[in-house]
Amino acid sequence: MTTAGLRLNVLGSATPYPRPDNPCSGYLLTSGDTRIWLDAGTGTLAALQRHVRLTDLDAIWISHAHADHSADLLTAYYALLYADLRLTAPLPLYGPPGIADRLADFLTNGPERSPVERAFTIHELHDGHRAEIGPLSLTTRAVEHGLPAFAVRVDDGDVSLVYSGDTAPCAKLTELATTCDTLLCEADSAEPSTPPVHHTPEDAGTTATAAGVGRLIITHVGPFLTPEQAVDRAAATFSGPIGYAAPGTTIDITPMP
Repeated sequence: MTTAGLRLNVLGSATPYPRPDNPCSGYLLTSGDTRIWLDAGTGTLAALQRHVRLTDLDAIWISHAHADHSADLLTAYYALLYADLRLTAPLPLYGPPGIADRLADFLTNGPERSPVERAFTIHELHDGHRAEIGPLSLTTRAVEHGLPAFAVRVDDGDVSLVYSGDTAPCAKLTELATTCDTLLCEADSAEPSTPPVHHTPEDAGTTATAAGVGRLIITHVGPFLTPEQAVDRAAATFSGPIGYAAPGTTIDITPMP
């Protein structure tokens, strides 16, 4: 039995490709014996196995189809169906519309479509999607990233975590994050872009302030910033506690002060 409470293990936070000591975006969220893999970016499956076997997961949740958030679904498919794991039922997979066909397009190498649905039970996300997974309530909102993309709020009845996925600043993310205990927010852009598709660190701080969150964790820091620079810049627009999602770290989600 695991300890009760909401806990986030950072599997990786690199973008747009993995680094020697940092896989791409991926997190293991646990509450008691409930385990959810949030985003499956390149390299995160290996890091996930430091904590849990694939077959012990309760669900996988994918924010959008870019490879640095979803590529390890491909290797997870082979692990679940063709390796040493014994899958008793398909693993619930929550992801953007069309995710099953995108996986099958890549995995199919002959005249018959690869049996993606033998490995995963697909639940397509939409704005306002809700799911109950063990003691956790997941609420999804559509965000702005130039393709179907989603942020998620996870509540266990005592504390709440919001994960931005990849997105420009937008009202739906702010609404989703309102008074959450911890906001895990991307800060990919060193400078604003046109059109915006990511947060800058200052944007992340502004979103956290507007939502009235208890704590801000910066993640998905782009290659033209150091984590320290990103945290310092976010502090210019958010006065609360700020951290960085360093790979390999464990973050306990605690109530806001």
